Amino acid sequence: MEYVQLVVLGLSASPAASNAYALILKEVEGERRLPIIIGAFEAQAIAIEMEGVAPPRPMTHDLIKNLFDQLGATLSEVVISDLVDGTFYAKLVFHELGLEIDARPSDAIAIAVRCACPIFINPEILDETAVLPQGEESKADMEDDEEKSEIEKIMEKSKPTAAQPKTRAEALQQQLDKAIDDEDYEKAAKLRDELKKILESS
Repeated sequence: MEYVQLVVLGLSASPAASNAYALILKEVEGERRLPIIIGAFEAQAIAIEMEGVAPPRPMTHDLIKNLFDQLGATLSEVVISDLVDGTFYAKLVFHELGLEIDARPSDAIAIAVRCACPIFINPEILDETAVLPQGEESKADMEDDEEKSEIEKIMEKSKPTAAQPKTRAEALQQQLDKAIDDEDYEKAAKLRDELKKILESS
């Protein structure tokens, strides 16, 4: 199976819970986004490394990287390999050792950014869970957006939708589009799952 490579796009605070964050991953050769809800500690660990902040003492993920270095083990890649009952599973892959270690995606990615190794995902999982920001469905739309000023973009997003939803699925789709526009990826993930259930049962 050929995996899809992802990069860390950023972190977004969750409005639903004070200690939860949405880790936003983006496919390298595309525009799809993958939001994963993670804890505050893991979010801090990822943010510190991405910002280039050196803590006074090694954090847990720094310690793990130091162990790899001292043992001469090179982390080849991180793979988000499974999705079971809405929970993502990941693996730390050491090709030279022929070794794969199970890990939470949040921990695996916190280690990956420290080891500067690539992050991959099973394409079936990405197809099932990814969201696409509205306005990026085609290259033409993207080119039009680039020509507009930031104020024009904001004004367009604030315009009310002319067509009122006729079905529950249409209403959910509109809410999903708005959540993506607002970069509320936790809400978008929940709406996406609810919409999928309705479409599968129809």
